[in-house]
Amino acid sequence: MEFMGKEAMKTIKRALQGVLACSGLLVAGSALAVGDSPGGPAVNEINFQPPVTRIAEELYNLHMMMLLLCTVIFVGVFGVMFYSMYVHRKSKGHKAAHFHESTTVEIIWTIVPFVIVVLMALPATKAVVAMKDTTNADVTVKVTGYQWKWGYDYVKGPGEGISFISTLTTPRSQVNGQAPISDTYLQEVDNPLVVPVNKKIRIITTANDVVHSWYVPAFGVKQDAIPGFVRDTWFKAEKVGTFRGFCTELCGKEHAFMPVVVEVLSDEDYAKWVDTQKAKMAAASDDPNKTYTMAELKERGEKVYAANCAACHQASGKGAGVFPALDGSKIANGPIAGHVNIVLHGKAAMPPWAPTLNDVEIASVITFERNAWGNHMGDMLQPRQVADARNGKMPEGGAQAATEAAPAAQASGAEQAGAASGAEQASGAAQSNAAANAAALPASIYFEVGKSTLPADAKDAIQAAADYAKAHPDAKFTLSGFTDASGKADANAELAKHRAQAVRDALKAAGIAEDHIILKKPETVTGGADAKEARRVEISPAA
Repeated sequence: MEFMGKEAMKTIKRALQGVLACSGLLVAGSALAVGDSPGGPAVNEINFQPPVTRIAEELYNLHMMMLLLCTVIFVGVFGVMFYSMYVHRKSKGHKAAHFHESTTVEIIWTIVPFVIVVLMALPATKAVVAMKDTTNADVTVKVTGYQWKWGYDYVKGPGEGISFISTLTTPRSQVNGQAPISDTYLQEVDNPLVVPVNKKIRIITTANDVVHSWYVPAFGVKQDAIPGFVRDTWFKAEKVGTFRGFCTELCGKEHAFMPVVVEVLSDEDYAKWVDTQKAKMAAASDDPNKTYTMAELKERGEKVYAANCAACHQASGKGAGVFPALDGSKIANGPIAGHVNIVLHGKAAMPPWAPTLNDVEIASVITFERNAWGNHMGDMLQPRQVADARNGKMPEGGAQAATEAAPAAQASGAEQAGAASGAEQASGAAQSNAAANAAALPASIYFEVGKSTLPADAKDAIQAAADYAKAHPDAKFTLSGFTDASGKADANAELAKHRAQAVRDALKAAGIAEDHIILKKPETVTGGADAKEARRVEISPAA
C-alpha cells in the first residue's frame, strides 16, 4: 500500500507540473499574440470569418445548420444512452432484456437518417450549383500561381489589359524573428487584387509550376490552380474593404509566403484605380527593341530582383539555406550564356522565369546580378539577346571580370602569347566557342502548333549539343518532348514523341552517336501554361 501511495503521488505531481507548464504556455502565447488581422483571421477565431458575399453567407448558414443538427443528434443519442445506463443499472435490480429484432425500430432508424441527409443535401446542392455558375460576369480576372506569388491579368470588363504580380511584403526581419510581427504578418502584398463592389467577378485559375490554391474565406471562394489546366470560380463582394486569404495547397518552401489580398472598392474608386493603373503601365511599358544603358538596366534590375529573387537569394545576394549566394558566385561571374540559361529555364529548386518575366526584366535582373554587391563583370545583357536566347541562341562573352592593369611581367607574357602561331589561336578560339556553346545546355527547341518539323532556328541548340559532345566524347544527352494543353492527351503524347525524334535525327546528323541520345518521356507532356513555351523539346546532358 505504501508503494502504491508513493507512485500515486508521483503521478499527481507530474500531472500538476504538466498543467502548470501548459498554463505558462497559454499565458506566454497571449502575451505574444498580435491583434486581429484587418479583413483576415481574428485572434482565437474558432468560427468562419464574417461573410461578405452571398455564397459565403450560404456556406456559413449551412455550417451552422449542420453543426446544430449534429449537436442535437449527439445530445439525443448519448443522452438516451447515458440515461439508460444510469436508470437501468444492475445495482437497482434491473436485468438485461433479450430480443432479436424489431422491424419498427429498423424502419425508424433508416428513415430518420435518410430525412436528415436530404435536409442537409438540398441546401448544400443549391449552394454548390450557385458556386459553379460563372456566367454573366462583370469582370474576369486570370489568376496564375507561381512559386511563390500570384499573377493577376484582367482579361474582360473594366480594367481589361491590366496585369501585375502580387508578392509578399512582410519584412524579412519579421520572418527571421528580428523584429516584432505586425497584425498583417504574412498577409500583406505589394499589389493586391482590386475589384468593384456589388459586381460579379469571375476568377480563372491556373499555375505556372506546381499546384496552388486561391482562397479568400470571407468570399467563400477556394479554387485550385493547376499547371496546364484552367479552373474558374466567382464572387460578388457586397462590402467595401480589404479581405485576406492564402494559398491552401502545399506548394514548396515558401508556401506560407504567398497570401491573397483583395481590395473591394466603390465603382467610382475602382474607375479611378483603373485609370491610374493604365497610366502607370503606359509610362512603364518596356520596349524590347531599345538598347538600354548599364545604369538603366541596373536600376530596373534591382527592382526586379527585389520583387522576385530576394526572397530566396536575399537582398544582400548572400543566399540562405539551399538557395546559393549570387555575390561572388560562378554563375554571376562566369559566361553570361550560362547565367541566361539558368534564369530562363531554372535549375533544381529554382523555377524557370521565362514564362513570368519579359525580355527587359530578364535582361535587367541578369545585368544587375553581374554588377551588384562584389560582382564587377562590367558586361550587360540587352532584351533582344534574351529574345534570341528563348529561341536557343545564347549570347556570347561575359567571361571576363573587371580587373586592374596587369604588371609588366604579365604584359610581356601577353605579348609572347600574341606571337603564338595562327593555328594555336584558332584552336583556342574553337575551344572558347565550344565552351560557350556548352554553357548553353540544357537548351530548348520550340515548335509550331501541331508540328513536329524541326524549326529553322533550331541550329544553334543542335550546334551547342554537338560542341558539347566534341568536348565530352563520353557525354550522353536526354531529349524530352512537350506540347501545349490543347488537343487530346493521346495525340499530344504522340506529337511530343515525334518532336523528340526529329531532334534526335538532327543530333545524329550533327555527328552525335545514336547510342548517346536518350529519348526520355516526361511525367506529363504538357509543357506549362504558356503555349509557346510549352511546345518544345529539351536537350540536356544526361546525369
